[in-house]
Amino acid sequence: MVTNETSPAARPHTRIDAVADAYTDTLVRLNPSLATTLGLPGAETEFQDFSPAGIAGFAEAARHALAGLQGLEPEDDVDAVTLDAMQERLGLQLLIHASGWEYADLNNIASPAQDIRAIFDLMPTATSQDWEHIAGRAHNVPAALSGYIESLRLARDSGRVAAARQVKIVIEQTTKYAAEDGFFAKLAAGAATADGALPGPVQEKLDAGAAAARAAYADFAGFLRTELLPAAPEKDAVGKARYALASRSFLGAAVDLEETYAWGVQELDRLIAEQEKVAGTIKPGATIAEAKDILDNDPARRIKGTDSLKAWMQELSDKAIADLAGVHFDIPDPMKKLECLIAPTDEGGIYYTGPSDDFARPGRMWWSVPAGEDSFTTWAETTTVYHEGVPGHHLQVATATYRRELLNKWRRNICWTSGHGEGWALYAEKLMQELGYLDDPGDHMGMLDMQRMRAARVVFDIGVHLELEMPGRWGSGTWTPEKGYGFLRENLPISEGQLNFEFTRYLGWPGQAPSYKVGQRLWEQIRAELESRPGFDLKEFHTKALNIGSVGLDTLRRALLS
Repeated sequence: MVTNETSPAARPHTRIDAVADAYTDTLVRLNPSLATTLGLPGAETEFQDFSPAGIAGFAEAARHALAGLQGLEPEDDVDAVTLDAMQERLGLQLLIHASGWEYADLNNIASPAQDIRAIFDLMPTATSQDWEHIAGRAHNVPAALSGYIESLRLARDSGRVAAARQVKIVIEQTTKYAAEDGFFAKLAAGAATADGALPGPVQEKLDAGAAAARAAYADFAGFLRTELLPAAPEKDAVGKARYALASRSFLGAAVDLEETYAWGVQELDRLIAEQEKVAGTIKPGATIAEAKDILDNDPARRIKGTDSLKAWMQELSDKAIADLAGVHFDIPDPMKKLECLIAPTDEGGIYYTGPSDDFARPGRMWWSVPAGEDSFTTWAETTTVYHEGVPGHHLQVATATYRRELLNKWRRNICWTSGHGEGWALYAEKLMQELGYLDDPGDHMGMLDMQRMRAARVVFDIGVHLELEMPGRWGSGTWTPEKGYGFLRENLPISEGQLNFEFTRYLGWPGQAPSYKVGQRLWEQIRAELESRPGFDLKEFHTKALNIGSVGLDTLRRALLS
């Protein structure tokens, strides 16, 4: 499909583009937090409607957009990708909506319980007007949570409730949000403009808004405790039918789950064998654990304190941009700024947020440091910086945002498929090894640790949710979360706090964790097929692939290989 997407020349706005843009405008109207994410003015204090009526509104918008595409023929290769991607993404969205599980959305990482709070992280804070917007949005937290409760009640009444493990952890999270020393209290207490303290009336409005948000989250935690938890099943496994739908959502491709599980087991074994070889280069005869202990105790590979961690991340990111620009990637000037920050939460995890539509807010890499952790090892995290930043998520997300002359608004800013995005980020890790950036045995071990973790997640996630048989190397009988916890502890090189978070995440967000490694597998299959053809050029491959934006992996395959 895609043959001429390297040129910066603008293309005509087509009828398919018009449908995609109109759908995007509808999504921005329905979800003001999306407008904030994109840096669009006009709805700075509002939230989407999380009630059943609000959820139904998103489904109706998808139906309307699909109807608008009926009978339209692509005018060029870009149109062909848009049509393919929208029909796949929106059609699947409606299947998921019909399942009824949208109304029951609750987990420890990516549900409205966290999203309502998290949007404050992206709101500007430089001026008094910015803080008035924050105060106004804080005042609207109670209504947002009230609508969410309506949806959770509706789902409960139809027998759809998240597992008790998820309900319990969200009770803990939201109780922290509501605490006297929690997020909203700190937000109000630490408020200041670039010029100093807030004007009195603005601070008063912010204090009141923070108090309202805290009270609403306390009430929400109470609802979860008294109404939802008693109806929550103890069983975490969601079963094959629900899992298959979730897997398609995260991959944009239908895969054979049992074959993928067997591949994950083989890939995990391969990575462990490779780690054993690297361990021997760190110290002859060393086990993996012994080699990692040597690396952990090397003062040259340790960072103390979050300020030092932030500076190290920034330096590594800046060097990657400088080295790769114009050589292996096209990196326009607006994309060369990537901010590395310590997240305002302590829930664990490292993540990326894209730039605003006009790049006034740059792409950002966030490190959420668990409470009490203050020491970090560079050998273990170098590959993560490449994963989240350059050439990983930053190049991917920011390229799509930048290519306004080529891509419509939906392609640039809305369409995100985890298997495409996270698969690319894992591909980026391997690419940096290929290019010589991970030749140091410690950094190589760190990359293998991360790849091993993602392979283990394929095995754990599919195994537990489909209740498959454990591989003999790791145990016996059917997978259970309890057996899986020990398996993850063996294969995930993270702290206990991070492990607990990740374990709960996989159980509550089925299909998402495997999309990283499975997505990488599909990316590498596409590249391998292209490399077998005459005239393959790596930079050209990267340019074409990134200029497509984040689409389902089946759409990507058709776009690049046809």
